[in-house]
Amino acid sequence: MANIISIVGRPNVGKSTLFNRLIESRKAIMDNQSGVTRDRHYGYGEWTDQYFTVIDTGGYVVGSEDIFEGAIRDQVELAIEESTVVLFMVDTMTGLTDLDKDFANVLRRFNKPVYLVANKAETTDRYQSAAEFYELGMGDEIYPISAQTGFGTGDLLDEVIKHFETPGIEDPEAGIPRIAIMGRPNVGKSSFLNVLTGTDRSIVTDIAGTTRDAIHTHYNAFGMEFILTDTAGLRRKSRVNEDIEYYSTLRSIKAMEESDVCIILLDATLGLEGQDITIIGQADKAKKGIVIMVNKWDLVEKDSKTADTFKKQLLEKLAPMNYMPIIFASVVEKQRIHQVMEMAMQVYKNKTKKISTSKLNDVMQAEIEKYPPPAHRGKYINIKYMIQLPTPSPTFVFFSSNPKHVKDPYLRYLENRMRENFDFAGVPITIFFREK
Repeated sequence: MANIISIVGRPNVGKSTLFNRLIESRKAIMDNQSGVTRDRHYGYGEWTDQYFTVIDTGGYVVGSEDIFEGAIRDQVELAIEESTVVLFMVDTMTGLTDLDKDFANVLRRFNKPVYLVANKAETTDRYQSAAEFYELGMGDEIYPISAQTGFGTGDLLDEVIKHFETPGIEDPEAGIPRIAIMGRPNVGKSSFLNVLTGTDRSIVTDIAGTTRDAIHTHYNAFGMEFILTDTAGLRRKSRVNEDIEYYSTLRSIKAMEESDVCIILLDATLGLEGQDITIIGQADKAKKGIVIMVNKWDLVEKDSKTADTFKKQLLEKLAPMNYMPIIFASVVEKQRIHQVMEMAMQVYKNKTKKISTSKLNDVMQAEIEKYPPPAHRGKYINIKYMIQLPTPSPTFVFFSSNPKHVKDPYLRYLENRMRENFDFAGVPITIFFREK
């Protein structure tokens, strides 16, 4: 990526509000509570035909009681290192603090253009008080803005884009397959992403709910490029008891809706629980490709039949949603991690597969002759031909006489035969009957 702007500073100065302003979307979670943002969060913006990437970061602090403090600092420094321009945000409402001074010293270690942005300058008094930040010695200019209203952000961007050497790309993610990593809290989603990327892309702890925003990462493997999204753990609604977790859940669901394939992690030590079935059901209803990764397989006592037994029980509980591949893996031991990704890419190919009308009819008419649809109340059903629709997931229309008399068991027969003949593993299939 080129043309990268990182937004940095101490907690609660309005970094996520400015991030959302620059990308013109409420992508980052905002709250008056400090420490809401933890991981690096990426978005894309445009100003006077210049396209750029924006990185939102957590609040940089030393000596707090926040157990994520050290990991957040690491994420902030990684963001600064990959930036073209750094926006150092301070707060005119609170005024100059020791944390601002400490962070100014951190920024001096990096050879990056830094703009001092004095946020919350909505009133004349606050606008004028921005002058006190000259004490930080971060350049000859201070940019008073209001991230909330947008005041001053245009003048700021006019200066920032002078550092860009290319016009940038409007949407670097356009046309790239999207894979969402989903599951309940603490099943290993962030650890899985970090192992794949070989970096600490997401903060990992034993505390459920560590990940809050949906974290997007570009990843290249197997000759293809795709976007991985680490999501917050999804719990039952009755257990979501704070605003931040509520918005984290919304971000996770939105990430699923925007994805092509969902890798859904299960905890091998706990087996398939009710919330796992709910998550799989949501992905199935949204017509997403699905791969089930049974993580922590290294912690299970097993013999030669354990995996087969576990898989059989899993598919029985999921029926009729039992079309998805299941892979037993361990993030900690790095067992079968890349096999999961290879399967996810195969599922993506299955999801985007197009069957020619002639081949579809040749194969399926032969299957229908083996087992014709049963008559209903003396009404015979004659299936004449079928086509695939140009939809994001495999959708087929069967034209027949008396289509309203086709029952679910026969629809499942047709679906199973299509999976067998055309390899739609991991992909929900939709079949409609229409009068002909």
